[in-house]
Amino acid sequence: MSLTESSAIEVAKTASLASRRLATLSNTARNEALTALHAALLRNRDIILQANARDVEAATRAAASGEISQSVLKRLDLARPGKYEDMLKGVLSVRDLDDPVGKVTLRTLLDDGLVLERVSCPIGVLLIIFEARPEVIANIAALSIKSGNAAILKGGKESTESFVAISKVISDAISETQVPNSSIQLVKTRDAVSSLLAQDSLIDLVIPRGSNDLVRYVKENTKIPVLGHADGLCSAYLHSDADLATAVKVIVDSKTDYPAACNSLETLLVHQDALETILPAVAEALHAKGVTLRCDQQSKSALEKALPAVQQSMLQNSTENDYDTEFLDLVLAVKTIPSTSSPVSCVETAIAHINAHSSKHTDVILTSSRELAELFLNGVDSAGVYWNASTRFADGMRYGFGTEVGISTNKIHTRGPVGLDGLTIYKYLIRGDGHIAGDYFEGPGGRKWKHQSLPLGDSK
Repeated sequence: MSLTESSAIEVAKTASLASRRLATLSNTARNEALTALHAALLRNRDIILQANARDVEAATRAAASGEISQSVLKRLDLARPGKYEDMLKGVLSVRDLDDPVGKVTLRTLLDDGLVLERVSCPIGVLLIIFEARPEVIANIAALSIKSGNAAILKGGKESTESFVAISKVISDAISETQVPNSSIQLVKTRDAVSSLLAQDSLIDLVIPRGSNDLVRYVKENTKIPVLGHADGLCSAYLHSDADLATAVKVIVDSKTDYPAACNSLETLLVHQDALETILPAVAEALHAKGVTLRCDQQSKSALEKALPAVQQSMLQNSTENDYDTEFLDLVLAVKTIPSTSSPVSCVETAIAHINAHSSKHTDVILTSSRELAELFLNGVDSAGVYWNASTRFADGMRYGFGTEVGISTNKIHTRGPVGLDGLTIYKYLIRGDGHIAGDYFEGPGGRKWKHQSLPLGDSK
């Protein structure tokens, strides 16, 4: 990995050249680089954690003075239980996945001796701009190398020490492999971002990972396609027929497992008939985890009647803005869905609210009815829609993607946790034997198209 402060165009050019070489390497060669990367990260764990500790110390002071949020501080800390181990596992899990390059997804016999194939291939050069999350370097390096893409990385100033330490380890590791060293480059200078965003002829995709402001800035300042999401406004709809134990488990996990994550629950929609039967148990469990509930009038009144006085301190009045807020903290907005004679119409009301307020990340329904669940699964326009399962499952590792480069709420190319498949595109290959288009026409002497589907397989 080159720790370079060269001009943006030189960085982009070297990445483009590296991507072409990387795209021709065998899966074995790419896997060997990931094995070396994992070994280097394991061997240099203490050095990396010491650098990260310096970042955390500085960030702790910044959080105390209000310069950065607590959620950024939590994401920065590589010493959190299991975080470094997850980073290491992510590299190996990516290595052990099937090769995403060269997969044939369509094969057609156009005519005798003339075969068309649609084959997966790398996107090319990725620009990843991220805040905190130092493990992103290892994740993206692994995903990029495995998928045959070059990557230019720009991290936030709050984790510079971590990035420099990790980048040196990765650079030393891949320099001993067939992967070009400039396949993974780290840019440290802040001024480089705007210049890199202007390199639309050399950079193929931008992936921003961080705050809403970062994502919006990137989208507004580049012609390069952008993959990512600005908010993680995840909602759950609690229907009146939901199993109480299931509702408590799923909602508590969605909100409290890791509140600073983009897949944590931010809004709870509650069927009116569940306000007195299920919601109090959910509220008690959330109170035990330190969660504050910002409730509309109906849900707050119901909980004031059901909860002991000591637990009512968790209740606050909601505002309309709360249903459009990504708290990233132990705060949950609660809204009542009015009861009607038709359960379907209640679910449709919940769907309408989510589609109007959601960031199209991940949303959940809690119900015992398959019919209502299927209506919700089909009606909610989000990258992930679940039935009786925690929003926290929206994750590349948990999907079996090995790790992820980010979450996409886009509606083109890829959606949801973006793993290897999301970092490939496709090309059309034709193998012929002197065939020309001019031979195909109606009338005497013209050749006819066969357009016969052929079995799929690896492109050879």
